[in-house]
Amino acid sequence: MKTAFVTVGTTSFDELIQSITSSDAVQALKGHGYERLVLQVGRGSLLPSPESCPHLTLEAFRFKDSIAEDMKRADLVISHAGAGSCLEALGAGKPLLVVVNDRLMDNHQLELARQLHVDSHSLFCTCSTLTETLRTMDLSVLLPFLPGQPKNFANFLDKALGVQ
Repeated sequence: MKTAFVTVGTTSFDELIQSITSSDAVQALKGHGYERLVLQVGRGSLLPSPESCPHLTLEAFRFKDSIAEDMKRADLVISHAGAGSCLEALGAGKPLLVVVNDRLMDNHQLELARQLHVDSHSLFCTCSTLTETLRTMDLSVLLPFLPGQPKNFANFLDKALGVQ
């Protein structure tokens, strides 16, 4: 069953959960053949029920000791722009769509998401452009991010955040 996995990490990002479970976003996922949507909602106030998304098999949870299995089973990871979540998805070799929380002040997440996109490792959008991004996404253009090279990731983060 083709699965999209959504993670907000340890934060609260209700806007992403609302956006991805909207009927338009669900239809866009269905258009790409996704049948299952798994949501890790963190500290958010939303914990959607399976009935709230009748056109997909929906699972939602707040936290687990590890989301590695969820990522491994996913055909697409949709993540907030936290460095840890992005690195975990890329390290698992999964296509990644990074959703930037544009309501955050001093938004380093935008720089990270933009750099991952510029280097063709992920797609990125905001909640307001999520449905259109889902409709038009072409995951075949993404390049793998080679795992097991923490120094390269540290250098990448420095570049993304303008530290170099």
